[in-house]
Amino acid sequence: MSNHHDNTTVPLSDHGLIRGAIGLAAIAVIGCGLLYSLAGVGLGQILFPVEANGSLLRQNDRTVGSSLVAQPFADAGYFQPRPSAVDHDPMSAAGSNQARTHPELHQRLHTAQAAVAQREGIDLSAVPGDFVTQSGSGIDPHISPQAAAIQVNRIARARHLDHNEVEDLIVRHTRGRQLGMLGQPRVNVLELNLALDRHITDAQTF
Repeated sequence: MSNHHDNTTVPLSDHGLIRGAIGLAAIAVIGCGLLYSLAGVGLGQILFPVEANGSLLRQNDRTVGSSLVAQPFADAGYFQPRPSAVDHDPMSAAGSNQARTHPELHQRLHTAQAAVAQREGIDLSAVPGDFVTQSGSGIDPHISPQAAAIQVNRIARARHLDHNEVEDLIVRHTRGRQLGMLGQPRVNVLELNLALDRHITDAQTF
């Protein structure tokens, strides 16, 4: 009896390899490229419909911005956001990327501090740090309650409002730390300005 074993393997046909490759590619494209994306979009619309659609804010039946993106306000009767290294352009979101020892950074901070102090009629020492520094994204929609508070006098004069009315709006739109421990108290500038407009409209109605 022969103990010889035939170890010759039967090669797969080229057609079989091609069919397997096509099947794997189809599964990857349809499963990962289409179904996974559709599932993510669908869950986002169900669980977080506002955020999934850009957290858009509307006033008088028109979209005026997003609560996630800062925008500048030229009128003296509005709260101002933080400075931006990209002029608040969401398509170019970025910071200045200047080191703390960069001489241009120190000059820019000094110039911004002096400008804010003059505009708001306050001492240089009263200007909050977040109101002269640029955020990492350049489109941070929030400022600190202190940065909002130094603008009360200017806005009250421009809007012919009592200081307490403006301060009350700030308090009502100040958000605390996330989960009670993350981040810092903050105020969304666009939301606050929209509330300010509504307050004026309601006061005129009555």
